[in-house]
Amino acid sequence: MGRQDISFPEILDVAALRAKCDFIASAHAEQREPMRQALLAAFKQANVAGRAKARELFYADGAGILCAERISWLQDQLITVLHDFVLNEIFDAANAPPASRIAVAAVGGYGRGTLAPGSDIDLLFLLPVKKAVWAEPAIEFMLYILWDLGFKVGHATRTIDECIRLSRADMTIRTAILETRYICGSETLSAELETRFDHEIVRNTGPDFIAAKLAERDERHRKAGDTRYLVEPNVKEGKGGLRDLHTLFWIAKYFYRLKDTADLVKLGVLSRQEYQLFQKAEDFLWAVRCHMHFLTGKAEERLSFDIQREIAEALGYHDHPGLSAVERFMKHFFLVAKDVGDLTRIFCAALEDQQAKDAPGISGIIGRFTHRSRKIPGTLDFVDDGGRIALASPDVFKRDPVNLLRFFHIADINGLEFHPAALRQVTRSLSLIKPALRENEEANRLFLSILTSRRKPELILRRMNEAGVLGRFIPDFGKIVSMMQFNMYHHYTVDEHLLRTVDVLSRIEGGIEEEAHPLVAKLMPGIEEREALYVAVLLHDIAKGRPENHSTAGAKVARKLCPRFGLSPKQTELVAWLIEEHLLMSMVAQTRDLNDRKTIVDFAERVQSLDRLKMLLVLTVCDIRAVGPGVWNGWKGQLLRTLYYETELLLSGGFSELSRKERAAHAAIMLGEALTDWTEKERDDYVRLHYQPYLLTVALEDQVRHARFIREADAADKALATMVRTHQFHAITEITVLSPDHPRLLTVIAGACAAAGANIVDAQIFTTSDGRALDTILVNREFAVDGDEMRRAGSIGKLIEDVLAGRKRLPEVIASRTKVKKRTKAFTVTPEVTISNTLSNKFTVIEVEGLDRPGLLSEITAVLSDLSLDIASAHITTFGEKVIDTFYVTDLVGQKVTSENRQMNIAARLKAVMAGEGDEARDRMPSGIIAPPPGVSSAQRTTKAET
Repeated sequence: MGRQDISFPEILDVAALRAKCDFIASAHAEQREPMRQALLAAFKQANVAGRAKARELFYADGAGILCAERISWLQDQLITVLHDFVLNEIFDAANAPPASRIAVAAVGGYGRGTLAPGSDIDLLFLLPVKKAVWAEPAIEFMLYILWDLGFKVGHATRTIDECIRLSRADMTIRTAILETRYICGSETLSAELETRFDHEIVRNTGPDFIAAKLAERDERHRKAGDTRYLVEPNVKEGKGGLRDLHTLFWIAKYFYRLKDTADLVKLGVLSRQEYQLFQKAEDFLWAVRCHMHFLTGKAEERLSFDIQREIAEALGYHDHPGLSAVERFMKHFFLVAKDVGDLTRIFCAALEDQQAKDAPGISGIIGRFTHRSRKIPGTLDFVDDGGRIALASPDVFKRDPVNLLRFFHIADINGLEFHPAALRQVTRSLSLIKPALRENEEANRLFLSILTSRRKPELILRRMNEAGVLGRFIPDFGKIVSMMQFNMYHHYTVDEHLLRTVDVLSRIEGGIEEEAHPLVAKLMPGIEEREALYVAVLLHDIAKGRPENHSTAGAKVARKLCPRFGLSPKQTELVAWLIEEHLLMSMVAQTRDLNDRKTIVDFAERVQSLDRLKMLLVLTVCDIRAVGPGVWNGWKGQLLRTLYYETELLLSGGFSELSRKERAAHAAIMLGEALTDWTEKERDDYVRLHYQPYLLTVALEDQVRHARFIREADAADKALATMVRTHQFHAITEITVLSPDHPRLLTVIAGACAAAGANIVDAQIFTTSDGRALDTILVNREFAVDGDEMRRAGSIGKLIEDVLAGRKRLPEVIASRTKVKKRTKAFTVTPEVTISNTLSNKFTVIEVEGLDRPGLLSEITAVLSDLSLDIASAHITTFGEKVIDTFYVTDLVGQKVTSENRQMNIAARLKAVMAGEGDEARDRMPSGIIAPPPGVSSAQRTTKAET
C-alpha cells in the first residue's frame, strides 16, 4: 500500500545521483571493473548520507511511519537509478522494445512503502513472456551491487504466469504478491500482474485467505508466548505487534479489495475514532522499531531489557513517582498492543458479518454462521449464536449498564464463547461504566461470582480486561493494566500476572495441580473463606507502581474495595492482611534458616492462626507460579512445605518443650541405633564426631547416609571426598563435601559451582570434632533425566576436589568458565547489607542484596572469612537479576557479632564487593590478619563444642 506520489528530496538529490552515474559511465566507458567500483562508491555514499538524514529527521520529529516511508523512498530511488544505469550503460538496452522489458517491484513489507532501517529488501523481478538475452544477467548485476552495498535482499525472478501459478499453491507467495508495488521498469508488466492476480486469485477466495492468515497469526502468537504482555516483547512478530496490524492490512486489501485502509471507515468496518487509533498504534510501533534498528545497528525486533531504557529516553519519557521512565514507556507500549487487539476483534466482527451476508454456509472461519441464534434461559438481553453469546438488541447496555457485567456472567455460567460483534459493542459502551455502576450491588455480586467461579474465572476476567471492562469497573486495576516492572524476575505485566495467579488458584482448586502442589491441593478444600482468598489473589499486586510499598498500599485498596464487592468486615480484614503479608512466606522460606527455631517462632507470631497460614501458603504458591515459566521449582515448594509444617506444629501447640541439650542427646541415641551394622565402639566414636547443630538439624536418614560416606572415605584414606544425589520432585541436586576444615572452604565450593554454571540455593556447614568439615550444598537441577544430572553433579564434585587439592586454581577456573550475562548490564541494584541479632537466638544474620553475577557468592564468603566470621548456613535466593543471600554467622569463639563498629565494617566490606569495587581494606591489612588462600595447611579453623 505504498504511495507513488510522495517524495523526500531532503533525503536524496536524485538528479545529482543520476548526473554522477552519467559521469561514471563516460569516464569508464571501456573499463567494466573500474566502472563498477566507482558506481558502488557513488551508491554507497548516497545510501549512507540518505539514511543518516532519515535518522536525523526521525530524531527531530519522532514520526515512525514517516521514517519508514523515507527509507523506503530512498531505497526506491537507488534501485530505480541502478536499474536505469545497468540497462542503459552495461547492457545497451535503452532502446529495447517495451515487450522485452523487465519490471522491478517491491513485495512484502517493502511493498507497503515502509522500510525499517535494518530490514530486508524483498524484490520481485518480473520477466516478459519472451525475455531478452540480457534480462537475467542485468538482474544478476543489480543484485550483486545491492549485496555489495550491504543490503539483505530477498528476491524472486518470475514471469506473470509463474506468479499466478505459485500464488495458487502457496499462501506466503500469495500474500507477498498481494503487496506488490511497482518501482521501475515496465509499468505495463506490473499492472498486468496486479490485474490478473485480482481476477484469477483474489476473486471468490476471501474466506480461504482469511482463515489461512488468522491461523498463521495464531501459530505466530503461540510461538511468541501467546500473550501481548511479555516484558521483552517482539515488536514485529509478537501479539499486538506490527505483524498483527499487517494481517489486518492483508485481509482488508484481499477481502474488501481496498487500496487504502482509510476506506474501511467508508465501508463502516471501523469508526473514524477507531481508524485514528489504528494509525496511532501503527506510528508508535514503527517509531519503536526504527529506534531499535538505529540503536542496535541491525534488524533487532525484540525489545529487550538492555535497550528499553535508551529507547524510553529517545522517545522522551521521564520518571514519575512510583514508575521509572522505562516502565512508563513499556506501559504505553502494552496499551498500544492492547489497542491492536481491540481493533483486531472489531475488524473480525465486521468481517464475519460481511461474510455471513455474502456466503452463508462456508466452512472454517464462517462455519458458525449457519447456526441460528437461540434463547438463553433466564435472560432476554442475550442470545446463544452458535455457542457464542451475542446481543439480543443493540441497546442492551445503554438500557441497563449492569448488563456489561451480566454479559460476562451469563457467558460463564452457560459455558459460552464471545461473539466478536458483542465484544465490539462492549468496548464501544465503556463510557457507561460510571460511579453509580461501580457501587451497584447487583453489579458487584455478578463480578464476585465471576471471580470465584468454579469453571474458568481467568478466561472470563481476561475477556473483561481485553474489552476494557475490568479496568473501568475497578479503577485501581485499571492503573496496573499494561504496567511492566523493569527487572528480569517478572515475565509479564502486572495485570497479566494477576490474571495468571487467579488461573493457578482455579487449577489447584479443580485438582489439576495436585501432582505439582500436593500440600496446597490437600488444604484447598478445607479453606472456609474461599471468596476472600480469590479476592486477595486478584488484588495482591494492585498497588504496584505507587511511591509507597505496594503491599501496604494494596491492603488500603482492599479495605476500600472489599465492602463494595459484598465482603463482610471480617473477610475484608483477612483480604487486607493477606495482601499486606503476601511476600512474607516466600521471603522467610527462601532467605531464612528453617532449622533455626527463632525463624519459626517469629513467623508464627506474624501469622497467628492456622487459617491464615493455609491461605497465605496458597497465595504464595499461586503468586510464584504466575511470575513466569521456570520461576517455580520443586526446591521452593519443599522450602514452603517445611515452613508450613514447622509453623503448623507451633500454632497447634505441638512444638517440643525439651531443652536443646536433651533433644541433641536423644538425636545422638537415635543415630547410634540406626547404625545397626557397626560395632558399639564404632558407633560411639562416630556419634562423638558431631556437635549439637548437626544432630538437631539434619534428618536421621541423611545422618546415616553421611555416616556411610565418611566411613568409606576413611577406609580409602581420602582426605577429600564428595558425594552427590539428586531429587527430581524437589528439582534439586545435593553435593556433600568432606574435607579438612578450612576458613575459606565455602568460598572454594561456591567458586567451583560458579565455574561449573551451577546455581547454589542453600548451604549447610558443619564441623566435626576431629577437625573436618562436612558441608552440604544444594544446587538447582539442570537436566530432566537423573543419569544426566548425576553426571553433571559428579563433574561439579570433581572440580571442587581438584580446587581443594590444589590441582586447579580457583581464580583461573572462574575466569575461564564464567562471564557476566549481557542482559544484567541493563540493570542497577543498589547493594544493601542488613545485619540482625534478633532473627536467631544463636547466630548473627547477615543479609546482602545486590546485582547478581557469576562468582559473587564466592567473593562474599571470602570477605566473611577474611573478617573472621564462621558461616553456619547460607541461603541463596535469586529474583531475576537481583540476588538476596543470607548468612547465619558467629565470630571465631561462637558468639554473635554485637559490636556496632564491627558491624559497620562488615557492611562496608560487603557493599564494596557487591559493587565490584577493589577491597582496599583487604589490601592494607598486614600479613597474618586475613585468612590465607586455600591450600595453606596450617590454616585450621577452631572447632567449637557446644556446652
